[in-house]
Amino acid sequence: MERIDIMEPHLPSLEEMQQWTQMIGRAQQLMLEQAAGAVGQALPFDPAIVSRIQTGFADEGLALWQRFLDSGGLLRDQPEPAPVNSPAARKDRRFADPAWTDHPFYDLIRQSYLLVSDYLMKMADAIDGVDPKQKAKLRFATTGLLDAISPSNFPFTNPQVVQKTIESGGENLVQGLKHMLADLEKGQLTHTDGTRFELGRNIAATPGKVIHETPLYQLIHYAPSTGTVLQTPLIIFPPWINRFYILDLSPEKSFVKWAVDQGISVFLVSWKSADASMKDMVWDDYILKGQIDAIDTVRDLLKVESVHTIGYCVAGTTLAATLALLAARGEAEKVASATFLTAQVDFSQAGDLTLFVDDEQMKMMEQISSAGFLDGRYMAATFNLLRGRDLIWNYVVNNYLLGMDYPPFDLLYWNGDTTNLPARWHRDYLTQLYRDNLLVVPGAISVAGTPIDLTKVKTPAYVQAGREDHIAPLESVWKLTRNLSGPTRFLLAGSGHIAGVINPPAAMKYQYWVCDEAQPTLDAFLAEAKETKGSWWPDWQAWIAGLDSRTVPAKGARVPGKGKLKAIEDAPGHYVKAR
Repeated sequence: MERIDIMEPHLPSLEEMQQWTQMIGRAQQLMLEQAAGAVGQALPFDPAIVSRIQTGFADEGLALWQRFLDSGGLLRDQPEPAPVNSPAARKDRRFADPAWTDHPFYDLIRQSYLLVSDYLMKMADAIDGVDPKQKAKLRFATTGLLDAISPSNFPFTNPQVVQKTIESGGENLVQGLKHMLADLEKGQLTHTDGTRFELGRNIAATPGKVIHETPLYQLIHYAPSTGTVLQTPLIIFPPWINRFYILDLSPEKSFVKWAVDQGISVFLVSWKSADASMKDMVWDDYILKGQIDAIDTVRDLLKVESVHTIGYCVAGTTLAATLALLAARGEAEKVASATFLTAQVDFSQAGDLTLFVDDEQMKMMEQISSAGFLDGRYMAATFNLLRGRDLIWNYVVNNYLLGMDYPPFDLLYWNGDTTNLPARWHRDYLTQLYRDNLLVVPGAISVAGTPIDLTKVKTPAYVQAGREDHIAPLESVWKLTRNLSGPTRFLLAGSGHIAGVINPPAAMKYQYWVCDEAQPTLDAFLAEAKETKGSWWPDWQAWIAGLDSRTVPAKGARVPGKGKLKAIEDAPGHYVKAR
């Protein structure tokens, strides 16, 4: 269908130009006043820097309007101001549609918005002499505001929406309203068509049995697919802030299935989503009644001395504490190796999540956790805010304004399948680790009365980080290598917190970097690391096999339900299905 000429070029009047200037000034003033209130003092600026920023903004703004006027509104034929020519602007998917640059009216809106965004971010960065966390809060708030006021988010300033509305006779807005009302009813933004997925059928479908159940978790034992398996089994500890099946998505993406097919006896912990009965659960419970209980259960079932372990995100942080407790008890031999996936122990550079740990946020969380648990939708909203442009406004435009149907995407289905958290554990985790950073202080944290010290951990460790991870930043994950005393292999994977981990070899996506020799600093690692295309999973498999390559027949207790622990139900179990 031929595109409709939705608007003739419009020459702005002097009054309209003045209105835009006033709007920019008001927005700046409101943000600076809010920031000043947050830090409890007037914001200190270097006058020379501010003058340079303001002069540059004024010059670029005048140049933008002058080109528009001189060309009769045809900005696309003229050079663009610096912010628009920046790499970030050229790759900005919000303005990928050709109408944003082909049509002079929308081109003016786009360039004006990018110019204002560049100016406000420079002003936020120009603040000096305040606490770095307060400055980071201002920058985060500025980014969030600019994402929210993007012209792409409003129907009359988005050429795609205008065109779609004309073509469909407004049907897109009606369909978008249906989507919005449905989301308001469930209290959560929808990212994908959830009706296309069913646990145990086309997601979380790797064959296995639940063989052990406690009030905190179910233990899944996956059926072997090879005649022999490694003698030392593997226990996977997913984070309990999400459902476990991020590691068992569709069969072609499933790390669990891939590990089983490599000849590994795989066990996995499926955590219970918190309810009022878990209001008194603390970190000690996840260590003692969770990880150590699962380790001892598998060791006893298979009659093995030790197990390999994987801890993902918060479960990796907890695994470090578990290893420290075992070391303090003289029981370190129970764990043959520990793999940490995007896990942190030193939270001094933990990224934007630290902005949500202040007195006001803690009071709010106590209020919304009065039943003894934190509703998982709050955590989902928090993680969405960290990438608001991609995880909030992108869907507002596509599904509310354009009225598009939701695409089926297993990873986004998992992302929206929230879990509740015990309120007491959540509060302690945020204050003791994110705020006070106590885990890296020897003896500052005790588990069941035993002080723990990460530097006493000598278990062989495999530490994986994501190059673009916004939840567990590379710089923060690297610190784990400095806090453990055993042999450590550090690997940097392409992409972020999820895609950097879930990258099956068959997909041939991304890349990873490793060094044959341990490096003293992250900078040294980045300088020396060798890049390899594709998945890091085979590198991990080779590392595991290098620790102990002995195998045993896949029979008897190596088959789910055939040992002393009988099958309770088929995988994925009922804990993961509880809502």
